[in-house]
Parts: sequence; C-alpha cells; structure tokens
Amino acid sequence: MPFEKISTLAPRRAAIIRDDREALDVARELAKDFARDASQRDRERRLPLPELERYSQSGLWGITVPQEHGGAGVSRVTLAEVTAIISAADGSLGQIPQNHYYALEVLRVNGNADQQRRFYARALSGERFGNALAETGTRTASERRTRLTPDGNGGWRINGSKFYCTGALYAQWIPTATVDGTGVQRLAIVRRDSPGVEVIDDWSGFGQRVTGSGTVHFKDVAVPDEDVLLLADPAAPPNTIKPLAQIIHAAIDLGIGQAALADAVAFVRERSRPWIDANVERAADDPLTISEFGRLSVRLEGARALVARAGRILDVATRDATPAHVAAAAIAVAEARALTTEASLAAGTKLFELAGTQSTLDHLNLDRHWRNARTHTLHDPVRWKRNAVGNYYLNDVAPGRLGTT
Repeated sequence: MPFEKISTLAPRRAAIIRDDREALDVARELAKDFARDASQRDRERRLPLPELERYSQSGLWGITVPQEHGGAGVSRVTLAEVTAIISAADGSLGQIPQNHYYALEVLRVNGNADQQRRFYARALSGERFGNALAETGTRTASERRTRLTPDGNGGWRINGSKFYCTGALYAQWIPTATVDGTGVQRLAIVRRDSPGVEVIDDWSGFGQRVTGSGTVHFKDVAVPDEDVLLLADPAAPPNTIKPLAQIIHAAIDLGIGQAALADAVAFVRERSRPWIDANVERAADDPLTISEFGRLSVRLEGARALVARAGRILDVATRDATPAHVAAAAIAVAEARALTTEASLAAGTKLFELAGTQSTLDHLNLDRHWRNARTHTLHDPVRWKRNAVGNYYLNDVAPGRLGTT
C-alpha cells in the first residue's frame, strides 16, 4: 500500500560529529538501544521510524561529508565499523543508510561545487537520502529503463518504476538512477514529496524485513537541472563509488554475523544442555562445541580484519583515485565481501547447530539472523567476487566496472 509521508523538508538540525572516534562512540551508544527491540520489530514488521529519526539526528548520517564541507570526513575503515556496529544491533537499521552514503559518494566524485554545497548541507542537517536505483523486469541488474527527458524549460521529467528502494520509504530525498535520451545514466536527486512520486511499502522479503526496500513509481516527476548529475560514464576513469557501496554491504553482513555469534554464545552458556556423550555438566564445556565456536570465531574475525583492510586500501584510492589504486580497492572489498558472506551465513546456521533444538522455538526469533544474512547477501553474487579476485591475482586483470552497486 502507499506509505503515508513521514517527513517534510522543513528545517532540521542534527548533531555534527567531528571525528572518527566520536562516530564510533555514538554508534556504540545507539546500538545498545537499537538492539533492545530489534527482534520485536522484525517479528511485527514494525517500521523503525523513531529509531531512524534518532539515528539520523545523531549525526552519523553526515560522517562521510568531507571536512571542507563541514563534516567529519571519516575514514572508510570507520564508516565500515560504524555500519557493522549498527547492523549487529539491527540488520535492517544497518542497511537503511547504505544508499544514503552511496549518494554522498556520487556527489563527491561527480557532483559540481554547487551540488556538493547544497546536498552536503542537507545531509549534515539530518535529512535522509534513500534510493531508487534498481529495477525489475530488465535483462540485467545494471540495466535502467526509467527515463529522464527534457521538459523544454531547462529542467527534466522522470517516468518509470523502481524496486529494492531501500531507504526511500523513510527519506526526504530519493536519488534516482535514470537514462537520458543519449543513453547516459544520470542520478536525479528527487524530493520525496514531489508531485508524481509514489512510494509503496511492499517489501515482502523474509529477511531485512523493515528496510522498506519496496517500490517507487515516478509519473512525469519534475526535477530541476541543478539536481541532476552524472551517474556512470564508461569512458571516464574508474572511481571509488562502487567500492564504497560494496564495503558497506560487507560491513552489514559482518554485523549480522557478529550478532548471530553473540546470541549463540549466550544461548549455549545459559540454556543449552550438553550432549550426553560429552560427559560434562555444561554445554559450554563440550569440547566439540568449543571447537566449533573457535572455528566460527576465526571466520568472523578474519572477515572483520578483511573489511578493515579493505577500508584502508579504499582510503588510499579515495585520496588518489588512480586506476591502480581503485582496482586494488575494488579487489580488497571483493575479498571482504566473499568472506563476510560466508561467515554471516555460517553464523546464522551454526547458532542452531550448537544451541540445539530449543533455540528454534518461534518466540525466540533467532532465525532472524540467518534470514537477514541470506537476504542481504543476495544483493549481488559472491561467486563473481571470487572470480574477480582470482583474475586479478592470476592474470593481472582489473575488475570490471559493470555489475550492481
């Protein structure tokens, strides 16, 4: 059904986070509260409106705004860690700002000075950018049919439909991927309350239930020329937009896996019964259970380390976007995504194997970790991440620039 508009573009004032340490401190404090009702929100599919308002007003949605525009300009390492912290508390809340940060990176790379000034100020004030990027029914995930046509008065009109529009349900702005008459992909930053915009709350995935990743329709929506910027140009040098988007995805999976491991530890310590052949009094003293926890912890810690390493390499490419640096960043992020995918899914599965039958009781809702991981890791196929990594090291082939973001 259409979703009632939750906000306007009235003036807002969010906190301004000054540096990386403050960003991490704020994220940890918010995560404590967000975790408290995360299971209930998932079970009831209760949209996290008050949590999102607090989240964006905390200043965390402005931390990637460059310092010269008044933001903290945090490192990509910190951005990934903040994302993992929030995702461990609530996987849906961790995913919702992913495309907000993506839009701010498109602005950094492709926006002009006026666009950067205006929209960075919006982000710092606490306004949220959603997305209308992907479409269904196209030949590939990267194909776009939503059209951007001149209106004859120096502006543009948008017509088309989008799906998987994470964050649009909660946003003041909807960055929208379009194709103009020459076939060039452009990003139009559309006001959420523009006439002709219809946001529909029809996301029905079994995981990430409250991300609001549903449909947006555009019917002859007007957008001024100054709010349209280049999205993709195959002739331009490679850039950091896609690796930035992908490292956030890796961090979301990491956080979901860490949450599953934490719940498994608590359950085995407090509720599980030891297997009779172990001859121990506590399930936590079962040597085979201990070994499996060790195996899973190593995988998740390895995934965490790869995400941090990818962030450091991406920071280099952000400062100096040579083709070699961007390729190295893309590969490092692909390595991280390969392992975070495996580790988050393993954590969600091992939770039940190690905790036992009692852990499957419906009222506990522990299956949300696996459901969230399985849903989110389908964003784009990890098998192609491994292929890109192998081709890079074996054949010195830089990763392709097509594919989903």
